[in-house]
Amino acid sequence: MDLGLEGKVALVSGGNRGIGLAIAGRLAAEGCDLMLVARDEDALHEAARTIAAETARRVEIFAADLGTRAGVDAAAAAIEKAYGRIDILINNAGAPVTGDFLELDDSAWQEAFAVKVFGCVRLSRALWPMLKESHGAVINMSGTKNYLPNSGGAIGGAMNAAVTNFSKALANQGLIDDVNVNTIHPGIILGALDDRNVAAQAKLRAMSAEEIKATRLAALGARRFGEADDVAQVVAFLVSPVARHIQGTDTVIDGGNRRMI
Repeated sequence: MDLGLEGKVALVSGGNRGIGLAIAGRLAAEGCDLMLVARDEDALHEAARTIAAETARRVEIFAADLGTRAGVDAAAAAIEKAYGRIDILINNAGAPVTGDFLELDDSAWQEAFAVKVFGCVRLSRALWPMLKESHGAVINMSGTKNYLPNSGGAIGGAMNAAVTNFSKALANQGLIDDVNVNTIHPGIILGALDDRNVAAQAKLRAMSAEEIKATRLAALGARRFGEADDVAQVVAFLVSPVARHIQGTDTVIDGGNRRMI
């Protein structure tokens, strides 16, 4: 299926690794030019080289801390300078934080919310005029802890819930301004980010990493763990003209785990 993404311009926050990198690669493969934004400039350069070599698309990078207003404003200015427009915004930056609720102080909460929630809000607001002009599309990445909270993942669940609620409000504005807004909720996705979460859970529960993974998969009742490209394929569809009538939705990609709620 031709998704009609040839020549579109997309900004992917957190596009240097994991799900963000997979999304960026998939959008480029569908014909998009990219701006990748994250804090790690070396990882951004590596991601850009890989995607450009595989797809022959233009890939720009910008290193910024999206947990700050200055970082967001600089990233917005960078894509306007590089391309003069934006068609697709993927708000993916921000890592889940796992740990003992009593040991996670205010700074852990504030840092997580600064990037995941305020970064999403600020970047959407900063780029909205250009998205309105291009009749663009926004995907906000949340997560299944929005639906399945637990004490060890209280920060992740709370910030996912905030992003989800904000996305619904933004989708209402999108109906007025002709900008598509949808939310993705990945479940457990294999990769470096989840490996860190597994390690934290293993320490918390005095289990091995393999025991944690086996316990998780059994609890999921799914055929397998998710992969980053499972998410990327859905994102590419949702931001395309083919999916224009899909607005304000929550798409859960977890192998069926949410059926257990």
